Amino acid sequence: MRRLQLVPETAPQSGVLLTWPHPDTDWKDSIESVEAVYTEIAAHIIRHESLLVVCHDSGHRRHIREALSLAGLQHQAVRFVSAPSNDTWIRDYGPLAVSTASGLQLLDFAFDGWGKKYPATLDNVITARLSASGAFGETPCRRDPFILEGGSIDTDGQGTLLTTSRCLLVNSRNPGFDRQAMEQLFAQRMGIENTLWLEHGWLEGDDTDSHVDMLARFCTPRVIAYMKCTDPADVHHAELAAMEQQLGTFRNSRGHPYRLVPLPLPRPIANAAGQRLPASYTNFLVINGAVLVPVYDDPADAQALERLAGCFPERDIVPVNCLALIQQFGSLHCATMQLPEGIL
Repeated sequence: MRRLQLVPETAPQSGVLLTWPHPDTDWKDSIESVEAVYTEIAAHIIRHESLLVVCHDSGHRRHIREALSLAGLQHQAVRFVSAPSNDTWIRDYGPLAVSTASGLQLLDFAFDGWGKKYPATLDNVITARLSASGAFGETPCRRDPFILEGGSIDTDGQGTLLTTSRCLLVNSRNPGFDRQAMEQLFAQRMGIENTLWLEHGWLEGDDTDSHVDMLARFCTPRVIAYMKCTDPADVHHAELAAMEQQLGTFRNSRGHPYRLVPLPLPRPIANAAGQRLPASYTNFLVINGAVLVPVYDDPADAQALERLAGCFPERDIVPVNCLALIQQFGSLHCATMQLPEGIL
């Protein structure tokens, strides 16, 4: 057993973190529709584990309690903590958990608004605020100046990390860091011994510089689900085909290839301005006993759910309509951050 290991999403969990939407964010014009999605996500989570909700302030906390009560949800499995936020995408500024010889530790990497695209001063300190408030109990939380978003990496829990060069190597995040320097940091901070760099893969409307959780995810240490485009006329076809080919060359830390499970690309979904939105089925969330899967009122939904059921035979596959979420260019996984067993 490794003395240092980034905890995978499939490990037993104590709960999930959500930063609840509020009118001082880009959700102000669609707050009712996006709150309905968050309420549904909350309902599914508390059937299986605890939920920690980040509220903007005390008034926002009262509003959320009322919203959950109106939806018939019990508060016993929900904890609330107040911390002002710029945005709701806690996947990218929430803590990453590692197991060490002395127990669990949380890593609080810096967050700069996806390469300084958006304001992030409040989001960048939320994890530290939560830790200082006692939200994580006595689990130590270590601040790290390296800029790393949770949605940009995925791990099998056995020493392998999956990521994209388009995101991690962009100069607006960590100028001066090359692949070798990053791999050394991953080894030192998270016990990673095998970093798999995707050179291809992109979704129109994704403003994260190709986060891997929109493209390809570990389902088990030997299975990767990934987005596939079968329409040669689609703008994504060539890039996703090249990504698929590269995935076929990847090997785990023991030298074994992966079983690759293709997930369909939904038909184009555009916002009111005509911009295509990043609808992805790999943006699922694994929780205790279930997998919450974003769906988009699309004919491809059923096929994606069926294929993910084959990847997670011992978990319930739960669809969550995320059409409202992708209006701000993220989806279900982006809006959540799991916490391993023993933290809450």
